[in-house]
Amino acid sequence: MPSFKFHFQEIDWVIYIPSHGNASRKYDKYGVDYNDRSGKSTQSGRKESLKDVLSKTQISKKYPHTVGFFLASKGRGPTWKPDYLRSKAIRSKRGFHAFLKELSL
Repeated sequence: MPSFKFHFQEIDWVIYIPSHGNASRKYDKYGVDYNDRSGKSTQSGRKESLKDVLSKTQISKKYPHTVGFFLASKGRGPTWKPDYLRSKAIRSKRGFHAFLKELSL
């Protein structure tokens, strides 16, 4: 299933929002996957709410973040490079929600 991908550049995290299944939900209730590329870890095998992921210390205590929106990337590991369609500095969870709204997600 395709997804919308957001790279939190300073901490090297990627949040994946499935393109189906979140319709009519509020942003905090979106089911998402994430990948902590710097710590080489992901969630426990089930989707988490966007609210829970954005509340993780690595994100919530390190604002501002530069977030790149992308659909495709190249390479693996240290050569991984996303093809950003848009990027934006965000300063809070509310700022990330505004970014999602701008992208009409």
